[in-house]
Amino acid sequence: MDGPADVARYRALVSTVPQAGGAPVDGVPTLLAGILDDAALVSPGPRREMADVVAAHLDARVGEHGDLLGALVVPVSRLQEFVAELVKRRPSAPLPVALSVDTGLGGVPKALSLTSSRAALLTTGTVEMPAPHDVDSVWLERVTEFVPDEVVAVVEPRRPDVDGSQDWIDGVQRVVGHGCRPKLRCGGDRAGAFPGVTDVSRFLAVVAASGRSFTASIGLQSAARHVDPETGFDHHGWLNLMVAVTRALRAAPSDGDVSDELVEEVRHALEATDADALAREMGAVDEATATRVRAHLSSFGSTAPADQGAEMARLGLV
Repeated sequence: MDGPADVARYRALVSTVPQAGGAPVDGVPTLLAGILDDAALVSPGPRREMADVVAAHLDARVGEHGDLLGALVVPVSRLQEFVAELVKRRPSAPLPVALSVDTGLGGVPKALSLTSSRAALLTTGTVEMPAPHDVDSVWLERVTEFVPDEVVAVVEPRRPDVDGSQDWIDGVQRVVGHGCRPKLRCGGDRAGAFPGVTDVSRFLAVVAASGRSFTASIGLQSAARHVDPETGFDHHGWLNLMVAVTRALRAAPSDGDVSDELVEEVRHALEATDADALAREMGAVDEATATRVRAHLSSFGSTAPADQGAEMARLGLV
């Protein structure tokens, strides 16, 4: 359900930039092409107007940093409203969409039927769904029943607010073992929604050792790790995550074991706070490494793609 071929197929949906390793193509390297999923419709806070979100997303796709955009994340509960808005606007090409299941697994077949009937307007590459922190094989079998092979199932085992849950990391391993793509929640509207370095390190080590890809949620607001002065929450940086994945892939043992050394290598990358140093490290990766990194880090959610595009430009990455 999720492997290198699936990753390549999904990225082809969200970007016309060729899969050319780390070399810039039209100003955007493969390392960053299609990496930002627009999460405006699923962000915390007041409900966003559909017309405003769709208009902003379409404008962003043809804007200065349009090639950084991946899919628009659409909750299943608002899918009909979204399709109606697309019918009005008639985009020139099918819009890449990630469905976010907020109505239960039973609603997935109907949602996919609707999207497939509107193939001229949108293309569904992934279906994202929350799961119990200790998700088991029975629950994952239901996912297999509802999500067809041509669509990537993204499963987020809900992490307890306190770091260190073995049940949660075991759940992540079961998601990976079942062939689904695990999702890492990186933030929200409360402190407990921000995972600590320990949990992120263990998550990334499991993914790297397995050879699977993963998706990260909203919460990666800036390039480097920092403390939000208004909330006091510790935020991970999207560059921290990319450097951590790069180092994890280099350190991952061939036997698939999650070693203490692998976890520590990832931890050091996540704790860094110097965005320029992180950018230099990522800017120096070769084409093969860039391709491997993006085969593992499929995308991350963003509520302000233009801001992150500007930061990437400032750091010399685009």
